[in-house]
Amino acid sequence: MTKLTDIQLILLSTAASRPDGSLLPPPESLGASALRIRKGIAALIKSGLAEEIASNADTESWREEGGQGIAVIITHAGRAAIAPDGNGSTQPTENITAIVEPQPSPPAYPTKTAMVIDLLSRSEGATLADLLTATGWLPHTTRAALTGLRKKGRTITKIKRGSETCYHVAAA
Repeated sequence: MTKLTDIQLILLSTAASRPDGSLLPPPESLGASALRIRKGIAALIKSGLAEEIASNADTESWREEGGQGIAVIITHAGRAAIAPDGNGSTQPTENITAIVEPQPSPPAYPTKTAMVIDLLSRSEGATLADLLTATGWLPHTTRAALTGLRKKGRTITKIKRGSETCYHVAAA
């Protein structure tokens, strides 16, 4: 099944409710996003859910060819895409969202505080320079983050590695 965008779903459901099956004019709910609407219609035509026909005086034209207006109407496949129950009836638009497959959420990126905790949890700990490089923070911001971790109950210890001070925290 073709995955449809919200604009495409709205265009198809509106067309299915019209006697002539025309996708145009687009419903006011889509606003004035003409470029997105044109792209949505072009994708519907390409996927076979809509088709171009010679327009009559009652139907708004999608484009012109040789002085003849060309309209865009919903196909049987387009009706089936928004009414998957197979009886050809269209369902209200609030039920159409059930057709769209849920998008996986993007992977959660670690916060800078989580990166600081990971660096501090290493056996050798982390220097202030390590923390600055990893977070892009200024020294005073990095020290404030260490203070914030202490206030949240983390025990941060200072250890010396040569001439450098390293900070270390026990893994939670």
